[in-house]
Order: sequence, then structure tokens, then C-alpha cells
Amino acid sequence: MSTADPFSPVTLGSFAMANHFLMAPMTRARAPERVPNDIMVDYYRQRAGTGLIITEATQVSDQGTGSIATPGIHTAEQIAGWRRVTDAVHAAGGRIICQIWHVGRVSHSKMQANDEQPVSSSATAGEVNTFTADGFEPCTPPRALTRDEIAGVVNQYRQGALNAIEAGFDGVQIHAASGYLIDQFLRDGVNQREDDYGGSVENRARFLLEVTDAVCDAIGGERTSVRLSPFTVTWDCSDSHPESIFSHAVSELDKRPLAFLEIVERGFDSLAVDTGGGSDLGFSPVDLRKLYRGNLVANGCYDLESARTALASGHAQAVSIGRPLMSTPDWVARHASGQPLNDDIEPVFWYGGAGEGYSDQPAASE
Repeated sequence: MSTADPFSPVTLGSFAMANHFLMAPMTRARAPERVPNDIMVDYYRQRAGTGLIITEATQVSDQGTGSIATPGIHTAEQIAGWRRVTDAVHAAGGRIICQIWHVGRVSHSKMQANDEQPVSSSATAGEVNTFTADGFEPCTPPRALTRDEIAGVVNQYRQGALNAIEAGFDGVQIHAASGYLIDQFLRDGVNQREDDYGGSVENRARFLLEVTDAVCDAIGGERTSVRLSPFTVTWDCSDSHPESIFSHAVSELDKRPLAFLEIVERGFDSLAVDTGGGSDLGFSPVDLRKLYRGNLVANGCYDLESARTALASGHAQAVSIGRPLMSTPDWVARHASGQPLNDDIEPVFWYGGAGEGYSDQPAASE
């Protein structure tokens, strides 16, 4: 049993954190020009008291873009914009990594060069929508990436990681969750390929592992993390036997020298570290934890009490917190000192707009 104080320092890979809490990645759609701007600098700086910030999902290419006002990490202007963010977070004593992202089929031809189709593991359309300049629209049906194109996309992730380091980030997280491109390779509800990227769990995990290896080779495993969401279905990206594919993926990631693996556990009625279950999928976060000997970050509706339980049991080395940090930028400091939190942000402010409901939430000292 660990006796770790959640407010004490902890090191995950090369990330020396002041506490055991991470800011979870959250798309907020405040970059209409795809470049980090002044309110984004303020927003991330205000949350530097979290042990480690994981940025919102950040596309590695124009092709990887899927929604309005999301930032990228593939142009000189974007790198310079993110440098302003990382400088501000570091000046405030924080640590920050960039979540690198390719949306795959969760896109629209309006966002692709020359109005081309989005790409995916296969030409498998689904009940998938995205935000365009004209509102919430059904995504354009995708086409399958060719083998040569797959190698090119792996390099997009690799270059995105190098760009993130140039922008001053402490490292990166590979977004392999939530129904986006890597998830579209993992799950057989989308992946219908008949080559060595489809069919068996070994083949369907190949793209994830190639991306992971490329990023680790580029910037070091100690500065690399991966996010998976085995227990949720997002953007109609499903699998007929998720225990098999995610058990294999986690076992293979266990062989890589990652700083940490983040697993989204949302969807359980009771805390998995106590009950070992709560899922109708036949497996639980506890089962995956047995397959992963490295640093684990747990995510999914955790509060201070459940975080203490996860840390004390050794289930996780840290816990990532999402929506509470929208409204209370100094969430960690407030809990450490027993101060009340701000009221929750109204959903209308979650995505898009300017500073209201974003960078205007007061800290306790204000």
C-alpha cells in the first residue's frame, strides 16, 4: 500500500511534478486561427499549479484537423504561439506537455485540402458529427489510408513531437483515445483492413505502436505518454471484444519506456480500484493495471477522495482532473488548503467563444 500524499511531489518519467494531479486534455476551441493566442496563454498559466498540464488535443497536420478553432503544432506560427504558452506556464512554476492528435474520420471535407475526403483505417463511415463553420454537421465519409500514407502519418506524429519540444513543451502525449485516428485502427467496428494493419489484435495495434516508437525515438520515452479509452465508445468507434484489443495494446505499451500511460475509466458506477468492476464489458481498469508495470495516470470523474484511494492502493501514480479545472484554475491549491471551489462552468462556455467562461475564472487569491 502506498502512503503517497497527493499534494507531495512525484516524478513520472522526466516530468518532475509538484503534486500527483494532472490537468486532463480538454478541447476548448479558442484558437480560431489554429494558433495559440493571448487568452490561451492566460488559461494555461492560471492552471500551472497542477502537477502537470496536458494540453487540449493539438493536430499534427492539416489532414488531422477535424473541428473549428482547434490549435495545431505543424507550422512555425503555431510553434511560436505554443512557445508563449509554455514560457508562461514555466514562469509560473508549472510543467506542460502537448497532446498530439490526428482526428482521422472525425472531420469534414471543408477542413481538408482541396475538399478531399478525411482518412481513416478503412472507408468505414459512422454516426459521426463535427463542428464546422456552418455548425454541427455529419462528417464526410472517409477513405482508407494506403500503406505508404500510413508511414507518412506516423512521421506526422514524430514531427509533431519534435515541434512540441521546439515550442518549449516538457514532452508530449499521444492521443490514442476517444474515437480518433489511432482508436480507428484499434477497433474492429471501424478497422476493416485485410493487410497487416487489420484483422488480428496484433495487426490492429500496429499503428499505435509504430507511432509510439517513432515518438519515443524522436524525443525519448521519458518525455512520452499515451492516452487510451478502453471502456467508452466515442464517435461510433466500437469493438466487438474490447478486452482483447486493449489487453494486447496495454501489454505492448508496457514494453515501451513511457513516462506514463493514461487510461480513461469513465463510465463506471463505482470506483474500479475498490470494486474491480462496474463494467458490462467483462473487464475493468484493475485488469489492465495488472498488465502495465509502469506509471499509470487514472482519469474519469475522480474527486479528491477517490484520487486518494487510487493513489494509496497503488492503482495509479497520479490522477488527471478535467472539468473541475475549467471553473477552478487553482483546484489543487484550494483542496490542499480546504477552500471551496468555484461554481461549475455552464456547458455553453465549454467550446468556442472568447475569454468568458474560459480565462476569467477567479483564483482564491483574487
